[in-house]
Amino acid sequence: MRIGARGWAGIVVAVLLCVLFLSFCVRIVPADAPHDSEPLSSASSSATELLIPVEGVPAVVLTDTFTQSRANGARPHDAIDIMAARGSTVLAAADGRIEKLFWSEEGGRTVYERSPDGRRIYYYAHLDSYAPGLHEGQAVRRGDRIAAVGSTGNADPSAPHLHFAVHVAEPGEPWHGGRAVNPYPLFARSP
Repeated sequence: MRIGARGWAGIVVAVLLCVLFLSFCVRIVPADAPHDSEPLSSASSSATELLIPVEGVPAVVLTDTFTQSRANGARPHDAIDIMAARGSTVLAAADGRIEKLFWSEEGGRTVYERSPDGRRIYYYAHLDSYAPGLHEGQAVRRGDRIAAVGSTGNADPSAPHLHFAVHVAEPGEPWHGGRAVNPYPLFARSP
């Protein structure tokens, strides 16, 4: 049986559509790629979903910048940047306790929040201001206002954003410790 030009064109289109479909559905990871050896929680996936910590920012506009390099390739980003207007409300991504309010050269005005079980640290940086009355030791609930988006520290003043990171910590590990995990796949995808 001979296949004509139209038949070959149809086959090529079908193959291209399959490749395109698979590129959206399959993530190929090299065997030696770094990976997280432990999940954030053994509970259901809804228990580990985080609220997007900038009010009004939908999941569809987020960009995964976790593996991007910073400082001319000297270090990995280990966080995601959530672009937003200066002064936009920063929300607690999960229940927890404010562990540390801190100023650093790189992060500027920052908040470190520890989860109730002590195993996760949520880091919010480049903040313009803290929510009125926010203090160390304060319990916060997912969705509570904790700060405002800014560009303090080494952030570009013309591009205010929230630098948000998640670290898995061992018992007794300090507020600035832990192992970075990518927060991007942890965000609740509902609008």
